[in-house]
Amino acid sequence: MAENEERLAAAVAGRDARFDGWVFLAVTSTGIYCRPSCPAVKPKRAHMRFYASAAAAQEAGYRACKRCRPDAAPGSPAWDWRSDVTSRAMRLIGEGVVDREGAAGLAARLGYSLRQLERLLIAEVGAGPAALARAQRAQCARVLIESTDMPMGRVAFAAGFASIRAFNRVVAEVYACSPTELRRKAAARGAAACSTGGVIGLRLAYREPFEPSNLFGHLAAAAASGVEEWRQGAYRRTLSLPHGPGIASLRPAEGYIECRLRLADVRDVIAAVARCRRALDLDADPLAAAEVLEADPLLGPSARKTPGRRVPRKADGEEYALRAVIGQQVSTAAAATIAARLAERYGEAVADPEGGLGRLFPAPARIAEIDPAELPMPARRARTLLALASALAEGRVEVGPGADWEQSRADLARVPGVGPWTVEMIAMRALGDPDAFPAGDLGVVRGAERLGLASSPKALAAAAEAWRPWRAYATQYLWASDDHPTNRLPGEQREDEGR
Repeated sequence: MAENEERLAAAVAGRDARFDGWVFLAVTSTGIYCRPSCPAVKPKRAHMRFYASAAAAQEAGYRACKRCRPDAAPGSPAWDWRSDVTSRAMRLIGEGVVDREGAAGLAARLGYSLRQLERLLIAEVGAGPAALARAQRAQCARVLIESTDMPMGRVAFAAGFASIRAFNRVVAEVYACSPTELRRKAAARGAAACSTGGVIGLRLAYREPFEPSNLFGHLAAAAASGVEEWRQGAYRRTLSLPHGPGIASLRPAEGYIECRLRLADVRDVIAAVARCRRALDLDADPLAAAEVLEADPLLGPSARKTPGRRVPRKADGEEYALRAVIGQQVSTAAAATIAARLAERYGEAVADPEGGLGRLFPAPARIAEIDPAELPMPARRARTLLALASALAEGRVEVGPGADWEQSRADLARVPGVGPWTVEMIAMRALGDPDAFPAGDLGVVRGAERLGLASSPKALAAAAEAWRPWRAYATQYLWASDDHPTNRLPGEQREDEGR
């Protein structure tokens, strides 16, 4: 980071929000660290220090700024668009793996020794896995303290702390006040507690610009009844979490996503938030993709007209992988109907006090046990679904946040019946690869034709080389050229309706 410090200092001077989450400014004269966009008076250059993570700043002895709340900035996009060991580790830490399995468990998942992993993370992020998990616990605790009325003991365990003493100590070290003082100050600012009725209410940050139409439109149009639904402007779905089932409600608001969680076990808060962020692609850097896509003479006008499109993913990578096979050569609505039938018959029941949701999508191990004759699809596709379910259940294919994207592609391609379209769709919407590109997808081909691009898969793949490493985002603009329900929020009129 040293060679870029003058550039970072300039970003701080200009309060450039594009750097929030990428880098953290620490001030030696105050002992506080901030976002680059913090509205406070800027320090002298000699007092500035820069860190690659909130954890690194905390390890160096700095406390989080109470004004800009740097620990709550959107996550670094670097962990979202890369597939190296550091990025995979950061995504797994974001899922709460260290809290559940320890740093050694994280290292084992990645196939490294703990010493090797610590060395890699310290070199790039400035902190080891334990320190990174500690910073995440502190941030989760602050959000729950300030935005809910949960008792402090429940907050401590929901945030992943092993004891009340550790919770009190870490909060005091990171925020320079006790948990009770944090809540009292939040109340004085007029922050409303929102955990009534067993629901935890949170605000999920993202980087501007943010275009919700295709994102929520796709999730709503492909919703499997009982597992997902669109209700009163919110996408709701069941979640299979480490300690039990949950229900998430996600609603686009001005400048943030309103997230409401109902959990069987409060220890799943961190995992639930990570999955919601992944489903909505909230850690993306839309400006980086725009720089490439807007420069294209044919795709550029669409990218400039509607900036900030995200890739609609799934909260659970294994679920999407199976549903990608279900969706082979059928419409979005037909695939959703089949998925709903499987969930109703084989999925675990979930209680939804609000009604509408009642099942988890079946786990791969459960689907692998189904008699192929019972599956509502052609025999060949049924065999493919069962083969993929077995591979996922046995660990021969991995599509979770810690997966190596290229290895997963190779493993998927070995599953009988899984072809290039399925591999790329899984890479885009389950693995989160920003450069995935289903060149043979019918919607992509039709979108290319509308924009005057080469439309044969081979020619289109060649033309798409100019869009690297953001071809998954280019796919969203190609899809959006069609007037399909997936490309608009439910209830929105088409541009030519009502005239």
